[in-house]
Amino acid sequence: MNIATLITFIVYLLGMLLIGVIASRMTNDLSDYVLGGRRLGPGVAALSAGASDMSGWLLLGLPGAVYASGLSAAWIGIGLAIGAYLNWQFVARRLRVYTEVANDSITVPDFLENRFHDTSHILRVISALVILFFFTFYTSSGMVGGAKLFAASFDMGYNQALWIGAIVIISYTFLGGFLAVSWTDFFQGILMFVALLAVPIVAISELGGWNEVVTMVSEIDATRLDMVKGVGVLSVISSLAWGLGYFGQPHILTRFMALRSPKDVPKARFIGMTWMILGLYGAIFTGLVGIAYVANGGTAGELADLGVKIVQQDGLSMIPDSTEAEKIFIAFSQILFHPIIAGILLAAILSAIMSTIDSQLLVSSSAVAEDFYKAILRKNASERELVWVGRISVAVIALLAIALAYGAQSSVLELVSYAWAGFGAAFGPIILLSLFWKGLSRNGAVAGILVGAATVVVWGDWLNPVEGKDWTNIFGLYEIVPGFILCTVVAIIFSAAGGGPSKEIQAEFDKANS
Repeated sequence: MNIATLITFIVYLLGMLLIGVIASRMTNDLSDYVLGGRRLGPGVAALSAGASDMSGWLLLGLPGAVYASGLSAAWIGIGLAIGAYLNWQFVARRLRVYTEVANDSITVPDFLENRFHDTSHILRVISALVILFFFTFYTSSGMVGGAKLFAASFDMGYNQALWIGAIVIISYTFLGGFLAVSWTDFFQGILMFVALLAVPIVAISELGGWNEVVTMVSEIDATRLDMVKGVGVLSVISSLAWGLGYFGQPHILTRFMALRSPKDVPKARFIGMTWMILGLYGAIFTGLVGIAYVANGGTAGELADLGVKIVQQDGLSMIPDSTEAEKIFIAFSQILFHPIIAGILLAAILSAIMSTIDSQLLVSSSAVAEDFYKAILRKNASERELVWVGRISVAVIALLAIALAYGAQSSVLELVSYAWAGFGAAFGPIILLSLFWKGLSRNGAVAGILVGAATVVVWGDWLNPVEGKDWTNIFGLYEIVPGFILCTVVAIIFSAAGGGPSKEIQAEFDKANS
């Protein structure tokens, strides 16, 4: 790597650590640490939600999937855009209001317990366990993405790269909590946005324009330009179903809870959706241009130097599989740009990865501090003590995620899809029913969460593991679909069978929605 690229990259990392140190001086209690004291403005909330949502998937996973499969992989982006809009439109404001009405809840398990006046703590504990389980896998996906970036950029081994990336992320999350995470996400979101626009524009220009790119890709494989041809109905449904996941992602829902006012939601929605849609276009175009660039650009030697495997297929240079194809954005960043700009673009990739991992670590640590330690073990724990429990939890959970990522061969997309489905199926229907249906009961919520989470595990791991899905078989359907449906049905049945919630709970529901 060029020394200018390296220096630029290091300056960025030091800047992130500095934000962590500054934020630590503003973190006085657990509410500050896990929710920032509910004082996020619409711009910070929107970009923080977007950056923590999209993660390395947007700069690594999606471009790699489009490179490997063509525009048929773009269905996921369409599903996500629809889901994100509906989440901002229908969930954001109601959740912000209801969490304050429900005893000023600061975590998702905290909200669910207060929403149903659950003095047994069973709903809080089950919710926290689901969060810890799936976030360990989700965080691991980010660790894999970070390791791929460091390994490809700095010519080092995968496991060595894994530790370097993890140490930086753990450091500023450990120190600054939610404020550090939100501020870094804001700057990382801007950096990601610029990178997602710059890389495909420059790559298209290098190849002579968009028409030339389309012609090249068509000559290589015309089906790569067709979103429908060769794509089964189950495949389209599964891709669009990614949008269902938004309603249950704790690290996104907490951004809604942290807004300084419900009145900020429309502005935040506009900023967040603009950022997301343009970013998705950039990622899709990067993957598509990559097909033409690698095959006809004479870059096989440069790609090999960056650690990207290349094979010859019908006389063309090609990246062999989706796992390797996830390096295409990294390769473009270093091949097409001046070393200083390359350092900034590599920082953008790391930003995408860091912005999700830090949010996941924070939500997981809050589950330990607020939902286990304070609620069950030490109800009289001081605020300072809870902050330190949260910080220690960040380190422990990160180590577990590193252990899962150690020597991992899975792609970023595969790991993300499993955790995304878990949260979407377990929490999505319960959050929606909690906000929109007065008749949901505690037992209905508990049963729904358990069934939704179990369905994802059984469907994804046993009936049809993530490797080699068969889209002609019903069990090839993305596990979020059966999980979401079963969670909803079971929650409604158990609520109706138990006679529904008390009048007090219903009155609080009316107050939150007045």
